[in-house]
Amino acid sequence: MGTIIVKQIGSPIRRPKDQRQTLVGLGLNKMHKTRELEDTPSVRGMVNKIPHLVQIIEEKK
Repeated sequence: MGTIIVKQIGSPIRRPKDQRQTLVGLGLNKMHKTRELEDTPSVRGMVNKIPHLVQIIEEKK
């Protein structure tokens, strides 16, 4: 499997607790921070749960 680079583009302030916890689970906690994560179905599900807070920058094979 490849990897994806995810960037936080939204603030967790005034968001439901589960959305904030999803950001922490992805390793994001500050605006404009990026993380390189394994491209697995669970990570994709977490990203799809909060599309208004994160953006996929790049997908690597």
